[in-house]
Amino acid sequence: MRAKRERRVPGGRNAVRIIGGAWRGRRVHFPDVPALRPTPDRVRETLFNWLQQDIPEAHCLDLFAGSGALGLEALSRGARQVLFVERSAEAASMLRVELARLGASARAELLETDASLFLARPATAFDGVFLDPPFGQDALAQYVGLLDAGGWVKAGSWVYLESERSAGAPSLPEHWVLSRSKYAGEVGYHLARVAADRSRGRPGELP
Repeated sequence: MRAKRERRVPGGRNAVRIIGGAWRGRRVHFPDVPALRPTPDRVRETLFNWLQQDIPEAHCLDLFAGSGALGLEALSRGARQVLFVERSAEAASMLRVELARLGASARAELLETDASLFLARPATAFDGVFLDPPFGQDALAQYVGLLDAGGWVKAGSWVYLESERSAGAPSLPEHWVLSRSKYAGEVGYHLARVAADRSRGRPGELP
């Protein structure tokens, strides 16, 4: 969530465009919630070009869902299931409406809760995670650690990481590999892959 990106109308509804897949060109609305800034179009386009072989049939986690732009883009491009986690009641309510409007409810689950509380639960490993916490809180390292230690990722999982450009490349566990890293305006965005199963202590193969 999110750097200065979208034009916003106080008290109004804002929209972001789905770039590719079955819902290409559809607009998704989100409320005017402080710190909610959807990932820019050009960043999402680059990200999903990186992931074009990984998204079909993937089980994904959109941990700071906000507008839902990342998870919805994944569903549009063939992800099997996306779990959205969003603590803002207003943002979660709007996202439920958009999921229903797109006919995506059967392939999506939305939990209205704090990301830290969610990650304290018993884990199921995902194929991929979108990790885009609010800017200015230096939160990436905290949530990377929680994902890794909690068993939310496995050998071969990918993790998208987004933060302010000034933060530079994210710090990762030694068995993760930073495979892509770019910057656009105020945004730094990165793709990591889990190269080994920490719980078993043996190497895994990157896709």
